[in-house]
Amino acid sequence: MSEEVEAPLPLDKLARVYRKMQSKIQELTATYESEVERIRTQQDAIKTAMKDQMLSLGVKTVRTDEGTVVLSTKTRYNTQDWDSFKQFVVQHEAVDLLERRIAQGNMAQFLDENPGLVPPGLNSMTEYAISVRKPTR
Repeated sequence: MSEEVEAPLPLDKLARVYRKMQSKIQELTATYESEVERIRTQQDAIKTAMKDQMLSLGVKTVRTDEGTVVLSTKTRYNTQDWDSFKQFVVQHEAVDLLERRIAQGNMAQFLDENPGLVPPGLNSMTEYAISVRKPTR
């Protein structure tokens, strides 16, 4: 009994099918995002109407048959002067003012420029990625 070995599909055919799939994903994503944006715009108008009513009534919470509406405040902070902000953080030993994430590009550059100097507890993960570009003609 001989066992037939199936030849792999040629890369040009795989690339063609991949690009068609990518195109369909982009088309569906654009349709989805457009519809979601339309609904979010309507939702924002409703949120504004509820906020305006609650502010005029001077209330923070309203219980309705359809759900409880809560008016809350949120303050966000940012800076236009990162150099001064970093100096402030260092001067006041206020590292907790920063979020816990590593600037990926800066870390890669630091490691390239400082071989052998690795921050304690640093983990890294490298993955392969495939991309398919349109042919140039």
